[in-house]
Amino acid sequence: MGKRLRQQRAGKGSPTYRSPSHLRVAPAKYPPLAGETVRAKVIDLVHDPGRYVPLAHVVTEDGEEFYMPAAEGMYVGQVIQIGPDARPSPGNVLPVGRIPEGTSIFNVELRPGDGGKLARQAGSYALILGRSGGRTRIRLPSGKEKDVPNDARATIGVPAGAGRTEKPLIKAGNAYHKWKVKARKWPRVRGVAMNAVNHPFGGGSHQHKGKPSTVSRWAPPGRKVGHIAARRTGRKKR
Repeated sequence: MGKRLRQQRAGKGSPTYRSPSHLRVAPAKYPPLAGETVRAKVIDLVHDPGRYVPLAHVVTEDGEEFYMPAAEGMYVGQVIQIGPDARPSPGNVLPVGRIPEGTSIFNVELRPGDGGKLARQAGSYALILGRSGGRTRIRLPSGKEKDVPNDARATIGVPAGAGRTEKPLIKAGNAYHKWKVKARKWPRVRGVAMNAVNHPFGGGSHQHKGKPSTVSRWAPPGRKVGHIAARRTGRKKR
């Protein structure tokens, strides 16, 4: 059936589709859980390729080093607190059960000790809404509300680097390099624009799919393009 499809080429792991993980600075997550509150110092703010938010290189008073998404207004030499008795000020890391309602937070843990999973992108923050039992309800950047354990940690403030996406790309080369560090192949050619030998939707005297775009879940890999195992098709009836 012609050449292998795009998803098959990506799955092979060739250099064209391989993630440039050698460019990454470090995982951006909190240190392991500690019972007491510790003080830490921001020794550097670094750029991590492929990540819009800058990372703060932090060293605790015990000598432990880690990286975390930097808060808006964070600076080199700033002393932050990590633990249940920390003050709710920008840059400090506290359990969500100790943070006042209405506070902006980011890099929220789903489970205590996982290092931070939610609201990590530049400018995207969550809000503390309230508490019930041993869980705290937060509003995510998407508007969805979610309950997390009171012991899950979060950083006070807003992630730095907001507004970076508002700058126009101007030329295609900037878009290429933007996606290059994010392990995404760009540009993405449409299937109908290809030849018949390269894609099931290719070929023809004009660009059209030429067959239904819905395909079975059990279709062979060379045919599995379009709407795979679609639950419904057509317009929705009012």
